[in-house]
Amino acid sequence: MNRKKHNHKYIFIIGGVMSGVGKGIAASSLGNILQTKGFGINLIKIDPYLNVDAGTMNPVEHGEVFVLKDGLECDQDMGNYERFLNVDLTKDDYITSGMVYKSVIEKERNLGYKGKCVEAIPHIRDEIINRINKAAERNGSDISIIEIGGTIGDYQNIMFIEAARVLNVKKQGDVLFIMMSYLPIPKKLGEMKSKPTQNATRLLNSYGVQPDIIIARSERPLDKKRKEKIAASCSVQEKYVISAPDIESIYDVPVNFEKNNLGDITLKLLNFDKVDKNTDFKKWKNFIKKSKKTSTSKKKVNIAIVGKYFNTGDFLLSDAYISIIEALKFSSYEFEVKPILHWLDSKEFEINKNKLKSLSKYDGILIPGGFGETGAKGKLKVIQWARENKKPYFGICYGMQLAIIEYSRNVLGMKDANTVEIEPKTKIAVIDIMPDQKKKLTENNYGGTMRLGSYEARLKKGTIARRAYGKNIIEERHRHRYEVNPEYIEKLSSGGMVFSGVSLDGKLMEIVELSLDKHPFFLSVQFHPEFQARPLRPHPLFTAFIEVCVKTIKNQK
Repeated sequence: MNRKKHNHKYIFIIGGVMSGVGKGIAASSLGNILQTKGFGINLIKIDPYLNVDAGTMNPVEHGEVFVLKDGLECDQDMGNYERFLNVDLTKDDYITSGMVYKSVIEKERNLGYKGKCVEAIPHIRDEIINRINKAAERNGSDISIIEIGGTIGDYQNIMFIEAARVLNVKKQGDVLFIMMSYLPIPKKLGEMKSKPTQNATRLLNSYGVQPDIIIARSERPLDKKRKEKIAASCSVQEKYVISAPDIESIYDVPVNFEKNNLGDITLKLLNFDKVDKNTDFKKWKNFIKKSKKTSTSKKKVNIAIVGKYFNTGDFLLSDAYISIIEALKFSSYEFEVKPILHWLDSKEFEINKNKLKSLSKYDGILIPGGFGETGAKGKLKVIQWARENKKPYFGICYGMQLAIIEYSRNVLGMKDANTVEIEPKTKIAVIDIMPDQKKKLTENNYGGTMRLGSYEARLKKGTIARRAYGKNIIEERHRHRYEVNPEYIEKLSSGGMVFSGVSLDGKLMEIVELSLDKHPFFLSVQFHPEFQARPLRPHPLFTAFIEVCVKTIKNQK
């Protein structure tokens, strides 16, 4: 697209009234829109917590820990960013209060401030601005979209709003503020209320920031009266109040925003002139069309996901395993089958011996990543059942390690085979911890110390993995500390396990499977393929898994 060179632009998305109403999806969707208009976009997530990264957080409380290509453990919103824009983000695109304070304190300890008194203002504030600018520079983008986590009024995000305010003062005309607010509809009243949004705007004004656009989330679309009231009370033009009602799928949001001209409004407010207003949503709309067609399809594939985070309430599952859920959806859409996911608590298979029989009603079984001994015995029983009954099985990370333990015990006769994660003194450690990791654990050094980020692997010809990927060398993201013990690789291989993916130096086992004459699909990976599954680019291993599950259904008819 031919257009005049402009200064770099910044869009800040701030939450009003309450959190959890979709700031991350709004940021992703706006980025998607502007990207399809030909602009270079970089997305930044700001998390106000004091953790340096998300690596030590409990997924039940915080949701999925997403891993970037360069190994940073971060918030699940970063996964949405990558899926919506089909890009790989880096550690520069993620900021936490912990990162900022740690950096400033380390600089102070190294006399980086030349003996000055170090304070929140200007030093913390300026560190935030420097990180935002660094991300923009590294990406070489035209526009940065920065989501500030939390809600207006949260003590912990005041410094980030202050940084945005100062950036606006320095770069007048290049900074845009979007407030995403919620308009409740009390059941007894039945009327949409705008007062909380008005109060949130006043509070934001008290920080020296005026929203340019208000995205109004609610159960239903905004009527004209509510738009007029918000515009008059919040000093925003009526056409800049964007209705964002509840919709069927998050992937519909970019299209819904474009119906409200959010992309053109944003570019106008950022002083872009003579911009090609056409947005090429063809590929995205085709994806949405396929997903909607699948959602009403009578053809269904039932997948059992066996894990340990499933007894805390259904509302948490979508957060703890969001990338796996989306990856299964994307691949199911390729075959126009509706994925029905069944969440099975692995601990129940330890208590009830007869529960294994219920697995026969599912078309495939997936065991995702996890840590620790809890529920491991139940998972081992499920894996054994899937192997013996030739039910399609897909193991991820811990799901691969347990598959190797199960095979070692029940096929190769190594009854004491185990992982040192569960039994540190096991006599047959088929899964062990690497020497460099042992040193980190003795020092109680847990955060950011696992094998993290992208690593290459070489695939073996004639295997399920090689056929699925269609290439010899792959690159996948990791998040684990334990590996297949090199001492047992030869015995496992001679006993029938096929290591179809191996690190380039041949030392680390990345993919293991059983040959097709033994099982239609028994494959496990040490990495997390779900982190690279995209709406417009489904992951080949998930696609291969779903394909076999679909074939299983047809064969049973």
